[in-house]
Amino acid sequence: MSSSSVFSHPNFMRNVLRVDALSCVACGLLQVAFPAQMAELLRLPASLLAWTGEFLLVYAAAVAFVSTRKPTPRNVVWLLVAGNVGWAAAGVLLLVSSSVQPTVFGAAYVIMQALTVAVLAELQYFGLRRTALQPAW
Repeated sequence: MSSSSVFSHPNFMRNVLRVDALSCVACGLLQVAFPAQMAELLRLPASLLAWTGEFLLVYAAAVAFVSTRKPTPRNVVWLLVAGNVGWAAAGVLLLVSSSVQPTVFGAAYVIMQALTVAVLAELQYFGLRRTALQPAW
């Protein structure tokens, strides 16, 4: 299967949303289940990890729900794109601020989250643009 056929697949947006939800569940569960251990390893505040973990689980449920809608609600996906861009920016700002002094693992964890959601935002944006170019039948 060529890359162009992957991007033109009718379930492209739905699959991107599902990956978004799954990535949020993975990080959210880790952060909610092990905030103290992660705080020690990453040198990030346990309260920040727990709170953002809870947020990620709620966000994941919302994204998963949106992924089941036919057609996918474009206005809601635009909000998800903005949310993902905001999350990526917040991660970068956290690292460049003097409010935390994470370990190398902590910085890598935040950077990987920022990169992941930035890529997901780009894929969601691409999916929105692609569907806008298709004729409405």
